[in-house]
Amino acid sequence: MRFETMPLLGAYPDVNHGSAGGKPIRAAVGDDAWLDGELITTVQQRGAAVIKARLPCANAVCNHVRDWLRGTPAGAWTSMGVVSEGAYGVQPGLVYSYPVTCAGGQWKVVEGLPIDEASRSRMLTMEAELKEERDLALQCLAERKE
Repeated sequence: MRFETMPLLGAYPDVNHGSAGGKPIRAAVGDDAWLDGELITTVQQRGAAVIKARLPCANAVCNHVRDWLRGTPAGAWTSMGVVSEGAYGVQPGLVYSYPVTCAGGQWKVVEGLPIDEASRSRMLTMEAELKEERDLALQCLAERKE
């Protein structure tokens, strides 16, 4: 169900002053127990869920920047989304996750890793998805200029 309007009073979803499908929420949903129970609990706990989801992302960003600026340990590499220059057959210009080493604030793609047929297939699928996303983003930008 899509709520057209539903004010939040603090973290409380005020279903008494909202609408869904052009009707008051209570009439459209027809389940006061759900509206007064599960919906309220879900909305009130969304902040904790967002924080829980963001912490691993924040940690990954910190590790990424640390490796990039301080360098990877000798003999070790990490994965980073970097602009492709064609390594492993990926179209140049795409931002693609590669194995890299870092030193002095610079990254370098680790070349020559063996790629089996299953991995190559997954890489081609990912490349196609990235091209599609890039093309969609460019289309959206072109439309905004008009």
